[in-house]
Amino acid sequence: MRIMGLDVGSKTVGVALSDELGWTAQGLKTLQINEDRQEFGFNEIGQLIKEYDVSMVVVGLPKNMNGTIGPRGEASQQYAAEIEERFGVPTILWDERLTTMAAERVLLEADMSRKKRKKVIDKMAAVMILQGYLDSKN
Repeated sequence: MRIMGLDVGSKTVGVALSDELGWTAQGLKTLQINEDRQEFGFNEIGQLIKEYDVSMVVVGLPKNMNGTIGPRGEASQQYAAEIEERFGVPTILWDERLTTMAAERVLLEADMSRKKRKKVIDKMAAVMILQGYLDSKN
């Protein structure tokens, strides 16, 4: 059974999966969503949960630097609650402060173009969120 990691934004959701043993996180895909039109990608998330036999979902929780939770954090909390309700899979909210910036730095160091970075940044952030959680458990 695998663990899924999600980096939830207003336009995209980065998706990562653990290996079967729960040691490493790999980027899977980036889903296009649209909050304004109430399109959140839950059907595709549900398909991935089934396809990969996901037993838990780790959702990045973007806290403010002072530890408070703002509008994006509240949106992530609602997203996690919706996943639990729809698919009966437990979710964990994981502090994701600075993961997108760290992912950006890794991609810059890899000399990836801006256009390519934009396509993979959310998936990379999801990997960092999930790997952080996995590392804390092992």
